[in-house]
Amino acid sequence: MRIIKRKKIVDENVKIDFLTELIATFFYTGYLPVASGTLGSIAGGAVLLLHDVRNPVWLTGLILLFFVLGVVTSRKMMTKYGNDPSVVVVDEAVGIWITALIYIIFSGNDLSLFYLLVCFFFFRFFDIAKFQPAKYFDRVHTGLGIMLDDVIAGIYAGLAVYFFSLSGFNPF
Repeated sequence: MRIIKRKKIVDENVKIDFLTELIATFFYTGYLPVASGTLGSIAGGAVLLLHDVRNPVWLTGLILLFFVLGVVTSRKMMTKYGNDPSVVVVDEAVGIWITALIYIIFSGNDLSLFYLLVCFFFFRFFDIAKFQPAKYFDRVHTGLGIMLDDVIAGIYAGLAVYFFSLSGFNPF
């Protein structure tokens, strides 16, 4: 894993429309030069600081909307940037939202700042580790493949956060 990734362009003649670029890069965080996946996860986590977003119904809707938009926009970005482009980080945002949703539903608790940080660390671990079937989807070079490996990582991370929460550990 490289922290600084070159934003390779495989076809510089491809024009990407504003909305595709905005969504796929999750409000341009994918263009940041260092650790774009981590920064995309942080940006997605920042959305969870909004109290109403943590409502399971709203969060589920947000996940479904951005999942579908992510599949479509990721596919378009691949035409310019190649397979699994590092500029596409909408998948990281959806992944951390899934992590938080599973924790919120299973625990019945609101998402405290401490557990938001726990969600972030578990999600990044599972996103990087790519346990099956996430590894399989990571190798499927489609918009769906880009999104699904982070969905799987989010599910694993959400379950891990929930089981961690059963320990009762909370320094605050």
